[in-house]
Amino acid sequence: MRDSGDMELVREYARLNSEAAFAEVVQRHINLVYSVALRHVGIAAQAEEITQAVFILLARKAASLRPDTVLDGWLFETTRLTSLSEMRRERRRQFREQEAYMQSTLAKSPEDPIWQQFSPLLDEGISRLGEKDRDVMLLRYFKGKTVRAVAEALQVNESAAQHRILRALEKLRKYFAKRGVNSTTEIIAGAMSANSVQAAPVALAKAVTAVAIAKGATASISTLTLIKGTLKLMAWAKAQAAIGVGACVLLTAGTAMTMVHYEKARPVIGIPNGWSVLSGNTNQWIWTNGAIKGHSASGDAMLASTRRYGDVTISAMVHSTNRDADLAFHMQDAENGYLVCFAPSGTPWAAGNGSHIQLRKRISGSESDVATATKPGLPQTGKLTVVARGPHIEVRWNDVTVLKADDSTFDSGFIGVRVFGDPDFPSDATFSKLTFY
Repeated sequence: MRDSGDMELVREYARLNSEAAFAEVVQRHINLVYSVALRHVGIAAQAEEITQAVFILLARKAASLRPDTVLDGWLFETTRLTSLSEMRRERRRQFREQEAYMQSTLAKSPEDPIWQQFSPLLDEGISRLGEKDRDVMLLRYFKGKTVRAVAEALQVNESAAQHRILRALEKLRKYFAKRGVNSTTEIIAGAMSANSVQAAPVALAKAVTAVAIAKGATASISTLTLIKGTLKLMAWAKAQAAIGVGACVLLTAGTAMTMVHYEKARPVIGIPNGWSVLSGNTNQWIWTNGAIKGHSASGDAMLASTRRYGDVTISAMVHSTNRDADLAFHMQDAENGYLVCFAPSGTPWAAGNGSHIQLRKRISGSESDVATATKPGLPQTGKLTVVARGPHIEVRWNDVTVLKADDSTFDSGFIGVRVFGDPDFPSDATFSKLTFY
């Protein structure tokens, strides 16, 4: 059985319900799944639950996987989506604990500063590669297979496999460089080979196999909820891929169209579907008469999408009382991303600097101004719009451009709205006629 290929074992399990075949699959891949999950959430117990959920999903979907599926790639992407589902479920607590975990990891591993730079970016970078490039990275550097073994898995010759490996490494190098981590493909390859996969807890494989074979019948409510969230993300990813194919057909059909919009700009009534609290708590947000209202007297209160956007336009009629009203975009989490802050005339917060609109970049909770437009006498209500296209960012006030900047620190992420207040300046903000596309 150990000589059988991954998909042979999966098909044997699907046809014969072979527990031995499934147990072998788990044994081969549990370290990969556990390591990817741990990099995302940073907490061993939650990484174990994600690992459990991923193999339950594999058991459920075993019969529907294509025979030519590279199982390492399928498990990597499913683990990434499951981790995102878990992080969205408990984002703020997860973020604080991940920071603590990362700090402890840094303290324990002073001998590998290169990996400390790569680790937070690695899985997102891998996921952005095409399917074939992603598979060769996982097989070569996560699983330690030879170039010949990679070629056999992809059913290509060794020269083609080597070319794909080098091409994928160069793409990954460029991804890191855009985020301020400059290195060489050789160093990246060495860091991945040495650090990307670590051993899962000894008892986890047995527990995972038992629950997965039962297709999750004995899984906890928490794990089943996690699986449900992952299935939604998988369905969304599949739909996005289908849209991409449709766009290619439209754009090559000889028509005069040069751009296709898949989402029309339309007013959102109330809090949009698929949005959740990114910071603060639910009680700080209400919606009435088609408007979203936020209040804060103790720091951030942010409501954001659970979907990530790259190129995006977000617009709203904003109204602020004491401090500012913010549109957020390309947010990685509550502590990292961009904010466009509107401080109108007459509010205590704007008194010192005058009324203004600012584009701010937030990194690890610290904000810095990218660009500022001082606009004397700004009323408390107006239309605020952000247009992000690649590194180009444009901010409009009542449909007139007031700010332009180029910044590629964050090229995609969540969008949302924010209010920020403290006991001295409690803040209230209203967002109406919200649109995004």
